[in-house]
Amino acid sequence: MSEQLAKHLTDAYRHDGAVCLRGALNDIAMTKLFAAWSWSMNNKGPLASPLIPGQDDGWQDLCNPLALPHYRDALLSSPLADLAAALWGEQDVWFMYEQVFHKTRGGAARTPWHQDTSYLTVNGAHLLVMWISFDAVPAPLSLEFVRGSHRRTLYNTSRFDPTDPTRPIVDSDAVPRLPNIDTNREAHDIFSFAVTRGDVVVFHPSTLHGGAPTDSRYPERRTLTLRLFGRDARYEDRPGAVGPFYPEVQNTLTPGAAFRHPRFLKLR
Repeated sequence: MSEQLAKHLTDAYRHDGAVCLRGALNDIAMTKLFAAWSWSMNNKGPLASPLIPGQDDGWQDLCNPLALPHYRDALLSSPLADLAAALWGEQDVWFMYEQVFHKTRGGAARTPWHQDTSYLTVNGAHLLVMWISFDAVPAPLSLEFVRGSHRRTLYNTSRFDPTDPTRPIVDSDAVPRLPNIDTNREAHDIFSFAVTRGDVVVFHPSTLHGGAPTDSRYPERRTLTLRLFGRDARYEDRPGAVGPFYPEVQNTLTPGAAFRHPRFLKLR
């Protein structure tokens, strides 16, 4: 897939908040990315944790301060930065951080609905998340999105409390509490993508999304997400926001400043 994406894909990304780029990654790119994912799984960082607190059906890790050398080649040699630039219609692309997931058995609980932007100190048009699965996933068990939600309300995102999926991550009334989407699914335009090896699901971090559960037919799910940003990305002092979790970034940027720091690898 070239960096000249079809107009229907760029339009869908901007309107819907998520799009699937079919066959975007060849076997070489997937092999390198899987090696990076495997490094993360074998070298858990300070933020590694169960997917859902108190449950043992999977792990996640993110923003490992030692990860970049193990991701650099996979990032620079793949078409991911070109694809991000094409979706934004601009040239500059930086890598923010990685997040890895491993659901390890059938019957693993779904990931609660949430928005990533709520806990990030960044805002702007040029933000995206690339979700890459190393296992085939049918649409009913894939990542789900609420269409167009990135253009509407930013909520106080989920704390991932298994007893209350809408429990806010921040003790603040500055932004509204999440609605309970699963108890009223018909009121929301929910969509998802079946994925196979080489597909990349791309979404804006403000898009409401949640991971469907696993079942006995697809008991394991190994996924990598990569967060990228472009020229229109600015530091924002959002209440309670702490990401991208590198202290040296948080301690040097001021609200409204361009989101730039030597920690972030420029991809193009």
